[in-house]
Amino acid sequence: MPESRISTLSQYNEIRKTHWGKLADSVKFESFFSLEYHSRLKELYRLLIPGGSKVLEIGCSKGDLLALVAPQSGVGIDFSAEMITQARARHAGLTFLVGDAHSFELDEQFDVIILSDLVNDLWDVQTVLDKVHKVCKPDSRLILNFYSRVYQPVLNLASSLGLAKKMLPQNWLTPADAKNLLNLAGFEVIRSQQEILFTLPIPLLRNLCNQFLVKIWPFSALAWTNFLIARPEPVQTHPNESVSVIIPARNEAGNIEAAFQRIPKMGSWTELVFVEGHSSDNTYEVIQKAISAHPEWNARLFSQAGKEKADAVRTGFSMARGDILMILDADLTVRPEDLPRFYDALAIGKGDFINGVRLVYPMQDQAMRFFNLLGNKFFSIAFSWLMGQPIKDTLCGTKVLRRTHYEKIVANRSYFGDFDPFGDYDLLFGASKLNLKIIDLPVRYQDRTYGSTNIHRWRHGLLLFRMLAIAAFRLKFI
Repeated sequence: MPESRISTLSQYNEIRKTHWGKLADSVKFESFFSLEYHSRLKELYRLLIPGGSKVLEIGCSKGDLLALVAPQSGVGIDFSAEMITQARARHAGLTFLVGDAHSFELDEQFDVIILSDLVNDLWDVQTVLDKVHKVCKPDSRLILNFYSRVYQPVLNLASSLGLAKKMLPQNWLTPADAKNLLNLAGFEVIRSQQEILFTLPIPLLRNLCNQFLVKIWPFSALAWTNFLIARPEPVQTHPNESVSVIIPARNEAGNIEAAFQRIPKMGSWTELVFVEGHSSDNTYEVIQKAISAHPEWNARLFSQAGKEKADAVRTGFSMARGDILMILDADLTVRPEDLPRFYDALAIGKGDFINGVRLVYPMQDQAMRFFNLLGNKFFSIAFSWLMGQPIKDTLCGTKVLRRTHYEKIVANRSYFGDFDPFGDYDLLFGASKLNLKIIDLPVRYQDRTYGSTNIHRWRHGLLLFRMLAIAAFRLKFI
């Protein structure tokens, strides 16, 4: 039946079931284009989805993509019985069900839902996204990709000439169309990206185009497929969660009493976790006395084994007992009174990772030296581009996330290695790799009232360029 005469979902589906059933039984050799395209798709999904996740793929075909992402448990749905029969034979450890994307019913929820080259083949995209929303947890991620409209005439011509599989009429959504439909179905897009520029099996050229050039305009405009990563829009509730404030302290004896006086209590209960870092003054003893002098506070003190701030942060996080983990530098240049704003933003779901930003409001005169300010602005632009989310200030000491997300960052830390002496990039890169929603929260940055900064402008500046290289080759050019 011609596409123009199809008037119901059942007619639409019957045509597609027949089409995909024939493809499932076909032994025809796949084109170079198809092989290279799907090979790169599998690479990208494997990088985007943490191993051990609970994954659902709708429109799973023969199940190869679902199997490749190594789920802890995986469910694939396809309305072609022939495809599902082959999927079950190929991947015995996974669950495959015959079902229609518009009407499937599952009584479980998933960490990740995959819609790969599916939305362009649906009768009603919003209905499917509504169904997907029902199998999402608050921190689930929906990852979808679909052909770029730029290649509509190319693919139609290749199909008509027999150079590619026959294609039924497609929806040909733009990224803006897809984002709008996701919004209507209650999803929030975290980031979008264009992928796959070259689809011939020429190794060096393939890698150059698909790992590097496609990430850069104007080449990105010629990409074959659009990727969108989304999360369910947060429900506007304010759970009463517990909070651990981790306070790295090296040579900060003069700021400790002010920390006890100024940090607000948040959530169901708040604890202070001080981590002293080989101070040359009497910081450790001052913290001990302050804890004794403030029995109203649930406060503890630890000494870090290593020397860098990253080690102090990790020590504090490992000892913390709260649901929400906060970092507050003991110099108090970020006002402790602003911490409830971070708690609120995380608790009501504005973001999964709340990042303090010192570069919005005017600073006090001595808060940040000129070249430090210039460097921060440069690196904020660079890291925003590399991570695909706006990050205006990477080195603000105040960062807030849930313990559950931090534990996932730790579990995936081997992907980057132990590279970060500051602690900020370990968290930011880990959050980006897990597709967490990163939100900037502006704060006023104030002068120190005691001591001097532990940041060395030029030595640490060189380290930041190293961070850029790591982000480039682990997050962007992959």
